[in-house]
Amino acid sequence: MNKRNFYVGMGMGLAVGGLAAWTMHPKKRSVKSVAGRTLKTMGEVADAVTELLGLS
Repeated sequence: MNKRNFYVGMGMGLAVGGLAAWTMHPKKRSVKSVAGRTLKTMGEVADAVTELLGLS
């Protein structure tokens, strides 16, 4: 195996791996959107529980 081919392959592998890791890292979310989503989920859970208990 040629050293140059090895270095080119390693460089391409590092570039692709770094790009994949960068695209998959979690995005920062604002506190408002997280709180809104949590309240929406809690409302849906409360509705489901009341339907199961037959209170509505």
